[in-house]
Amino acid sequence: MSSPGTGVEVRLVDLCRRYGDVRALDNLSLEMAPGELVALLGPSGCGKTTALRSLAGLEEVDSGQVLVGGKDITHVSAHRRDMGMVFQAYSLFPNMTARENVAYGLRLRKAGSGERRRRAGELLDLVGLATHADRFPHQLSGGQQQRVALARALAIRPMVLLLDEPLSALDAKVRSQLRDEIRSVQREVGTTTLFVTHDQEEALAMADRVGVMSAGRLQQIAPPAELYERPRTAFVAEFVGLTNKLRGSVHGGKVSVLGTEVPVLDGSVESGDATVLVRPESVIVAPDPDGNGRVVEATYLGSLCRVQVQLDDGTTVLAQVGSAEIAELAPSTPVRVTVRPSPVLATA
Repeated sequence: MSSPGTGVEVRLVDLCRRYGDVRALDNLSLEMAPGELVALLGPSGCGKTTALRSLAGLEEVDSGQVLVGGKDITHVSAHRRDMGMVFQAYSLFPNMTARENVAYGLRLRKAGSGERRRRAGELLDLVGLATHADRFPHQLSGGQQQRVALARALAIRPMVLLLDEPLSALDAKVRSQLRDEIRSVQREVGTTTLFVTHDQEEALAMADRVGVMSAGRLQQIAPPAELYERPRTAFVAEFVGLTNKLRGSVHGGKVSVLGTEVPVLDGSVESGDATVLVRPESVIVAPDPDGNGRVVEATYLGSLCRVQVQLDDGTTVLAQVGSAEIAELAPSTPVRVTVRPSPVLATA
């Protein structure tokens, strides 16, 4: 077993998994550095959960390799892979206290009662539930139950921690708080972690790197800021965050869109007419009686606002502006819409 504060390298190499005519995994390859937290993000059916289950040993792959710490464990049974798992359903034993639930894996591994109690106490303290050790699951909130599930997964000092939609059953406020706590605990313990979610905000907030999957393939994997600001494919640009599709013309490494010359990202078309994918925060909207559009709607969201504009050619554009600007952008206000010179993806 790994020791605290260490992680192992994980490599998934050309994994393939079919269900009839459906390719759940299509030559999927992924490398995770020791101690790294990687999130897999994508729509339902994209293969992200199949990838996690293949690493866990809960899913047989048709071909490819699973390597952990340099060892090939492709054909090792799940109970011998030394993985800690936390699912959407908390799966706590209802007749056991929080301490007993956390110590369960240690009991299976024949640890002594003193060691079990000490280790369970350490982990409950780590997840902020030391004072709840003797409570049963029905006496805990959903968020507290998920903390116990996390402590239980970590108690055995797993080689790899696997998180499968662990927060989706919780309400928004608890989910936000718990994702920060899980990230803090993971950093402290140092366990290499694979996190599967359909929630973009969770993935971007928690992960060292985020992988976006589609049809069993990894479209792009990168640190959150790079993934958002420098998407390599139209799928990634449209799936992660909000994106406007505008017409433009590419030439010489730049695209002309709404009267502005903007650099293009790698993966863009080299020349000619293109669809330009522009983030709302890169759209500039200013009142102008001789502008190129009119405000349709302005939505107040606290520290920022979203403004929907219809251009003279009928195109609808979404812009994100500071809340102080909304007073000048009432519906029907004529405006000038341009874009900031941030690099964009231009596709055919």
